[in-house]
Amino acid sequence: MNSERTRVLTGITTTGTPHLGNYVGAIRPTVQASRNTATEGFYFLADYHALIKCDEPARIQRSTLEIAASWIASGLDPEAVTFYRQSDIPQIPELTWLLTCVTGKGLLNRAHAYKAASDKNHAAGHDTDADVTAGLFMYPVLMGADILMFKAHQVPVGRDQIQHIEMARDMAASFNHLYGEHFVLPQAVIEESVALLPGLDGRKMSKSYDNTIPLFAPSAQMRKQINAIVTDSRAPGEAKSTEGSALFQIYQAFASPEESAQFAQAFADGIAWGDAKQHLFERIDREIAPMRATYEELIHNPDKVEKLLQVGAAKARERSAPFMAQLRSAVGLRTLSSQSQAKAEKSSKAAAPSFKQYRDKDGQFYFKLVGAQGNVLLQSKGFISPRDAAAAIAQLTDQGAQALDALQAQLEMIEAPVRQEVLANLSFIHLNSENKE
Repeated sequence: MNSERTRVLTGITTTGTPHLGNYVGAIRPTVQASRNTATEGFYFLADYHALIKCDEPARIQRSTLEIAASWIASGLDPEAVTFYRQSDIPQIPELTWLLTCVTGKGLLNRAHAYKAASDKNHAAGHDTDADVTAGLFMYPVLMGADILMFKAHQVPVGRDQIQHIEMARDMAASFNHLYGEHFVLPQAVIEESVALLPGLDGRKMSKSYDNTIPLFAPSAQMRKQINAIVTDSRAPGEAKSTEGSALFQIYQAFASPEESAQFAQAFADGIAWGDAKQHLFERIDREIAPMRATYEELIHNPDKVEKLLQVGAAKARERSAPFMAQLRSAVGLRTLSSQSQAKAEKSSKAAAPSFKQYRDKDGQFYFKLVGAQGNVLLQSKGFISPRDAAAAIAQLTDQGAQALDALQAQLEMIEAPVRQEVLANLSFIHLNSENKE
């Protein structure tokens, strides 16, 4: 049984100051997930991705510090996970190129970000690719490299990011088909309960709308911004609806179900908006205030954060460097002295025992087990359905001697000396199939 931990990977693009929406939607859930001992976490600062959206070097550098400090202040333990800056891993852009060479342009044409940009240009009567950089177009390949480099099993994403995980799977499958089984096909993990916070104006909290509340803003600033949340004109004593209320939705993202129920009752009882905003401030500050001191200490000691990132990068490169060497060899980027090795690999691959399934002239389906020397070790009798033949192959692969006895009526007779060779080859095929999984 495979005892390998599930590898989970998450990244945040370094283009802005973390706000409450980032905290409840990404930072808090990933910190909680990092404490699961059944998983192996990879957490990175996506500064290569930031270059696609931002041409302000100082902003990218500052955002890298702020996001790293936010993650650590929120409880991420760099020693328990692999915590690194994307640009500290040179194998990632190298893998991006390898994946570029197996990724169809048609696939990238369908990427949401590129389609949105080209559709906008078309609607405005501009050239389809006006102001569209190759970086934006290639964004899914870089994201695929992020994921596939560390053989992530799971990638927590919002629904709008599912397409990128599907594209990473396509890239991995294409590469594996051409060069052998190297990549794990990742799965998108959608957390339905993760809150999507509204901002000060009721729209999604986003820097694009300039309606955010910075995560670690000083208490006085946070109170002032919460007081600026848009509400309706209902007076104190007049019942208020929680439906569509940005104030209530933000409170709910921080409160327990019991606290949320009490707050909803206060709305029904006609709480004054000023009092409701005070309750919201107190509830948020109760969770954020204990972390604020750690955040400020890290922000004022960037060398300390840099040291943590360098330790994490070294840890990440311990995985990425040997894997990249394996991938380089797989595609043929080898020293000339390795030609004999390549021939040996090709010969070894050709010599591996395998099942061959086929349909004969009588219309029935057969299979045979071919050994390393090309000799037929096992021949089946005819099956009416190809599915039945495939099921028999699967049974032999999984159960070996037990299946050999159970299926003997459907197989050509095997003499005792040959039986041991058959079992040895079945064992090889079984172990090879397990390794691929």
